[in-house]
Amino acid sequence: MSFWMSVLPPVPPRAPLPGDADADVAIVGAGYTGLWTAYYLAKADPSLRIVVLEAETAGFGASGRNGGWCSALFPRSVPALARSHGLPAARALNAAMESTVDEVGRVAALEGIDCDYAKGGTVVLARSAVQLERARHEVAEAQGLGIDLRLLSAAEASERVGATDVLGGTYTPHCAAIQPAKLVRGLASAVERLGVRLHEQTPVTSITAGRADTPHGTVRAPIVVRATEGFTPRLPGLRRAIAPVYSLMIATEPLPASFWASAGLAQRETFSDHRHLIIYGQRTADDRLAFGGRGAPYHFGSAVAPSFDASPRVFAELRRVLGELFPALGSVEVGHTWGGPLGIARDWMASVGLDPVTGLAWAGGYVGDGVGTSNLAGRTLADLIRKQDSALVGLPWVGHRSPRWEPEPLRWLGVNTSLRVMIGADASESRTGRPSRRAALMARVLGG
Repeated sequence: MSFWMSVLPPVPPRAPLPGDADADVAIVGAGYTGLWTAYYLAKADPSLRIVVLEAETAGFGASGRNGGWCSALFPRSVPALARSHGLPAARALNAAMESTVDEVGRVAALEGIDCDYAKGGTVVLARSAVQLERARHEVAEAQGLGIDLRLLSAAEASERVGATDVLGGTYTPHCAAIQPAKLVRGLASAVERLGVRLHEQTPVTSITAGRADTPHGTVRAPIVVRATEGFTPRLPGLRRAIAPVYSLMIATEPLPASFWASAGLAQRETFSDHRHLIIYGQRTADDRLAFGGRGAPYHFGSAVAPSFDASPRVFAELRRVLGELFPALGSVEVGHTWGGPLGIARDWMASVGLDPVTGLAWAGGYVGDGVGTSNLAGRTLADLIRKQDSALVGLPWVGHRSPRWEPEPLRWLGVNTSLRVMIGADASESRTGRPSRRAALMARVLGG
């Protein structure tokens, strides 16, 4: 169980599907994607019969385990999108992502969901000369494309995030820190108030045109939405659609005012740095540091299992890095550790779509940037299902089909090799003070 879920009052699971049922829309997965889709459909057309099926409980997957960044980040960068789809399309998707951050806050307020929403933006620190040069290049490229990203001086970055060895950084205002479990639990309650049927403890064993099969019965519907993200490979025929890669997190106990006097994060800015192996953190509403990162391996055959949610080695490394960033933590112990899978498409491109012939819809491949992107996906799916010719359905990720991942053992070798390259790149840059050529090559391979 994540820290986020552990601090909420326990609630009994909702009743499983009682038997065969008919619906207008069946949604598989009660995470953010499935619940946002149900929410916007029910708001737009209260007459729709919507059934959401969840194998565990709402928010059991990444929606209840993530770092709590409701950001405008999209897995494929704006420059890469501009190269593949043209600058106007790339700008349109970026603008939609930026507005999504505010949309999540709007709905949370409207529905009375107290998810600790605080729009403090994101600071990505530069803590070496190599990282500072990357930051400068990123800002120059973003500003050339009309993207809202600002270069921070060492003093400006340190004022926001009082970490060690800060030489500068980047800042975007388009991110809010949230308590993700509060958001997903609140969304589940909101869709039920709107008349959506939500069945937990109901694993879907197969999805085909017009039906979602479960051990408890079949839901027949002309539209079936797959919103399963890192758990997608468990479905027949989809083992190579998404690679489930684990991200792990730690959280401290509440920290005193004396710590925050030097650590900053006064606006609850989310924070990271410009290393290659991703790290991410936030100051929670109750003054903890919640901190996570990559480093856990991909498991052969796209396997997903509860035992993969924990890695003492990775947890120890996260604590070491956090102490390196904030030495004032001293010997403060980690109070909570957890993890879970996220979904990565072969071309690192999130997608959303609806096949008009089969009625099968999907969204996912968020690469860990799903808190905001899932809201955009839900609104887009609602428009696609209702056949609305909106600006959202014309965005460049709509209808995109990613290639399948390679068969094993090539998939295992490729994903874990990329992980090792990024770890090695950070070590090489720290040792030599020069940019890693291997990391630059890997970024091009991954579509950056």
